[in-house]
Amino acid sequence: MLEFKTIPIKKPDDVNVIIGQAHFIKSVEDIYEAIVQTGPQIKFGLAFSESSGACLVRIEGNDTELKEIAKNACLDIASGHCFILALRQGYPINILNALKMISEVCAIYCATANPLEVVVAQTSSGRGIMGVIDGASPKGVEKEADVRWRKDLLRKIGYKL
Repeated sequence: MLEFKTIPIKKPDDVNVIIGQAHFIKSVEDIYEAIVQTGPQIKFGLAFSESSGACLVRIEGNDTELKEIAKNACLDIASGHCFILALRQGYPINILNALKMISEVCAIYCATANPLEVVVAQTSSGRGIMGVIDGASPKGVEKEADVRWRKDLLRKIGYKL
């Protein structure tokens, strides 16, 4: 039997989340190293769900609260070989390329600070992530004032001159 579920990710509004899939127990250490080498100021928690052997959630990071957020999200999703990163003091854009270059990272499902739900499928053998619902649906098309706001924001946070 196949059943679909949506799992809300519980986190404070100021926390960014990256959810992906990796295939090997050393992913925990490799992801940790990629983050601290790319953005040493980033505070983060990482949880990785094994899908064989002991089938444990492996946890690392440099911030106790963010490690707890990642652990709880990983346990709620309960999908093998998924990883969850909870971030502060940096943005996903700062580390996404480094994550994608890790040989055991198979996919990145999302990188967001928005409200987030993970769509999972469950069978008798376990769960798998089918996708995510990231934020809200569009309410229209940007107008001139919205373009100015977008451009001003990017400059305010230092991503454009």
